[in-house]
Amino acid sequence: MSRRHLPRLLTASVVLALGAGTLAASGPTVAATPSATGTGTPQSRATAPYCYDEPSQPNADVSDLKASFTSANWMRTLQAMYKRRWPSGEALAIAQAKDKYWDQFVNKQSFEGFTESMMVAIHEETHMWDLDPSRTKWDVHIAAWVNAGQQALTVPVHGGFPRKEILPLIKDSLSSSMDDIYLRDRTQGEYRLQGVLAEQNAGLTGLPAVTVVQEYIKGVGASNARDIAATNLRYLLLYLRVAKDKHPDYWATIKAEPKLRDLVLTQFLRTAYWLEKSAPYTGKLGSRDADKITAANYAPENIAVLEEFTGRKVRVDAQKHCTA
Repeated sequence: MSRRHLPRLLTASVVLALGAGTLAASGPTVAATPSATGTGTPQSRATAPYCYDEPSQPNADVSDLKASFTSANWMRTLQAMYKRRWPSGEALAIAQAKDKYWDQFVNKQSFEGFTESMMVAIHEETHMWDLDPSRTKWDVHIAAWVNAGQQALTVPVHGGFPRKEILPLIKDSLSSSMDDIYLRDRTQGEYRLQGVLAEQNAGLTGLPAVTVVQEYIKGVGASNARDIAATNLRYLLLYLRVAKDKHPDYWATIKAEPKLRDLVLTQFLRTAYWLEKSAPYTGKLGSRDADKITAANYAPENIAVLEEFTGRKVRVDAQKHCTA
């Protein structure tokens, strides 16, 4: 996007006015591979089961940071807070430290307001990193900040079809507020696969940003974090179903892209991982609708298209962040 198309902050959600790329500070571009413990990215296409995992210490003491917080030291506080509790957040903050637009996303009035605003701030800075024109070429290839040790780079998307075409597959009103923004809006509804993936990654990164500091969140500014993650996964799965059923040539094209298949699988498992981590904070970080949307995401037809696209079986039991 261009800077004249800055994100619009809405009451119920955050919209990035996607365009032809965005400016952001450069960061590390490290791609992790599966480890002996089964964590990491599936980009090797190995058939051994593995689970998505990501370091976090949500109980690490940050009371000193709260006590010393001021409107002047918010970036230093942000990095120190996440260094202790969620290293991926620290790494993203370092990568984006020079982005002058941080200020519009961060509440500096109090430590509680500051932690609450991290859902929006990390969401938007993920967009800024992902859509930097040095990494993303609109509707051709994309990038995605996944975690401190894993960023997807030059992932082909081959254009696609307008994401509004998934609307007939949504039979409930669980995601209606986001549907109105991303699918029914005259402009947003026309965005193609890049729009689906960009919003999915930013929304998903915003969830751990507030999950790991949930005890300090007193307001409602992060109260739809889980809903956003679940809904954006819904959009991705439904987009794949429409691709297969209505656009077979496009389906064949994207299914032949290993980087894209790996990113989709990683994001599916990563969503399960953070929805599980944040589940105890339903009410503060999401509504009960998030769990209902998640249940719908695991409908047989959605799991079938995911497994056909990625070539991997996923677990649907208590270990949803793992392949089978």
